[in-house]
Order: sequence, then structure tokens, then C-alpha cells
Amino acid sequence: MAKTLRSLNGHVVAITGGARGIGAATATALIAQGARVAIGDIDAPLAEKTASELGSGTIGLPLDVTDRESFAAFLDEAERQLGPLDVLINNAGIMPVGPFEAETDECARRLVDINIHGVILGSKLAIERFKPRGRGHIVQLASIAGKGGFPGGATYCATKHAVVGLTEALRSELRGTGIEMHQVLPIGVNTELYSGVGAARGFPTAQPQDVANTIVELLQTGKFELFVPRKAGAITRMQGLMPRRMAEAIIRLTKGDQLLLGADPAARAAYDARITGSGSAPAATEQERTAA
Repeated sequence: MAKTLRSLNGHVVAITGGARGIGAATATALIAQGARVAIGDIDAPLAEKTASELGSGTIGLPLDVTDRESFAAFLDEAERQLGPLDVLINNAGIMPVGPFEAETDECARRLVDINIHGVILGSKLAIERFKPRGRGHIVQLASIAGKGGFPGGATYCATKHAVVGLTEALRSELRGTGIEMHQVLPIGVNTELYSGVGAARGFPTAQPQDVANTIVELLQTGKFELFVPRKAGAITRMQGLMPRRMAEAIIRLTKGDQLLLGADPAARAAYDARITGSGSAPAATEQERTAA
């Protein structure tokens, strides 16, 4: 017998890095389920614009996920306008790519601050709200990069491993509290964050809507973990049972070892300028998490 899906109607959801890409697509999917959504982004004007376009009472607010005061203010305002928080989606993240030795120390620190500390901070602030109520959901935008290593994205992969480890630990720590942890692990999504990166052999690049629909499924079913696409999960689990040489051979066969190192710099120029602050857009815009 099919499991009854949980209703998300009326649920209050906060999404970090929600002004575009996966964040905006997730807001759209949740609104279709009757949820009330607050999107936060370091690009506050874009967050407000996106919220206005989405309608249905969606609100757009400023958010710097690396700053506790900013994150707390975002959640406080979301609750003031929409009601008690039911779901936090830690979606914000950045993905610079290139040879490890060419990565600047500043770039590495920003990756850790946004991709790890931002997720840790958001999770803490959500748990503070959820525990007294005995309920709540935290969804982490992890990545298949959190289950393996991909040349050209060493520090990025490290941050995703941290997110997976954090989420698995919190799942155990929070058992019995009514707080549920979830993580979604995409292999590659057609967003600006993934611009200039090719598709792995046999794995077409996913769309933001694919990840958004998976997040809805996680919340409706209570599942802990889902991959996008699903077959990536099956292969990842199979690799875990293989000798290392065989598992690495599969990565080479799918050209997963070439994707990030072979990214087109010209196609990524606008994105790189924004996350480093060298362009006209706000520095380090919090983008959706996708895997490489």
C-alpha cells in the first residue's frame, strides 16, 4: 500500500539563497503545495523581486548566511510575517572550480564560511525554534560531491562532505525530538553555479525543478536522503561496496573526473565575478547548491 503523503498546505518555509535557481524553483514547488514561503538572499533587491513574481504572499528578505545576526533576523521576520517556522531549507552555497593549488586562501575561506558555517548556523537557529515546539524540518542542499571527490573542486567537495556528515549526525542526535533532517544530493543542475560545466556520461544535467520536486518529496514522505537523478544514488551506493580501483574506474568512465577541471572559464566568468565581488553584482551572492 502506498504511503500517504503529508500535506504541506499552510507550512511556513524559509529558503536561503532563494532569489534564483534551485531556491526560486523550490519556492515555486512549495507554493504549489500551499506552503507559505520566505526567501532570503544576500542580493536583497533580487529576493524581493523574485518574491513579488512568485506571489501567494511570498516574502523576500536580506540574508547573509555567514552572519548570525543576519540569519536570526531573517528567521524572526519570516515568523513575524508568516507564522511559526515549519521548514528551513539550507540552499545557499557557492562553487568556484579549478586546480586546487591555484585556489586562493580567501576563496577557500569563503567556501567554508558559506557552504559549511552557513549551514551550521542555519541548522542551530532552526533547532532553537523547533525543539520547544516538538516539530520541524531541516533540508540541506548537499551534493553527490559530499559522497566522493571530483578533481577541480577539492575544497568544494570538502564542504559537501561536511554538510553530509553534519546532517547524518544531527539525524541521530535529534531522534525523538520531532525534528526531521533531510538531504538532497544532485549530480549537476542547470543553473549559473554550474555554468560552463559539462554533463557526466550517462547523466544528463538536471533542471532546478527536478531538485525542487525532490525536496517536496522529502518533506511529504519523511525520507532522509534522495539523489538527483535517482540512479546516481544507486551507483554511489554500489561504488561503496567495490574495491577502490574499480570505483574510481567508474568515475573515469563517466568522465566525472574531467568535469570541473574542464569547465569553460568564459562561460563561468559572470558567476565567478559575482562570488568574488569583482563584478557589478553583490559579492558572493548565495546560490543554490548543486553537485559537480
